[in-house]
Amino acid sequence: MGDNGANTKFRRVAFVTVGTTCFDALVRAVDSQTVKQELFTKGYTHLLIQMGRGLYIPTKSEGGDGSLAVDYFTFSSSIADHLRSASLVISHAGSGSIFETLQLGKPLIVVVNEDLMDNHQSELAEELAESKHLYYARPQTLNQTVADMDLKSLVPYSPGDATPVAKIINRFLSFPDD
Repeated sequence: MGDNGANTKFRRVAFVTVGTTCFDALVRAVDSQTVKQELFTKGYTHLLIQMGRGLYIPTKSEGGDGSLAVDYFTFSSSIADHLRSASLVISHAGSGSIFETLQLGKPLIVVVNEDLMDNHQSELAEELAESKHLYYARPQTLNQTVADMDLKSLVPYSPGDATPVAKIINRFLSFPDD
């Protein structure tokens, strides 16, 4: 059987969300064998992918036997429930998804969609990553980010901390950072 009972005792879900967008590059990245193996190595048991309007269909898997259980759906009215039950969130760079996840105190990897022309979202993610509130990746660096992440080094985000947002607004208005 090979399973020493460790998997039945606890469930650690890595939840991927692309919001209402189409972000096939992210879905394809998390569905890759390397990312799934890194997540499994880090102790995650399940991968749940919210794929939005994407066309790429991930591979479902029952898990067990040294691999991750994988499931997916397009949209859900209960994204908040999925966020709450997740041990790790891998999200697109939408500010709503970012702040909702941080306010729930969940470890977060934000993956930037480089196909979007207007990439101000990545600036917010970069600022929050600099403050160590989250990890920041591109689809092609996601496996490395998962491999290297040390969730203990993340700093809890306090909803009252507007510094990252203020910095970005100032940059848009071209005020110097103090």
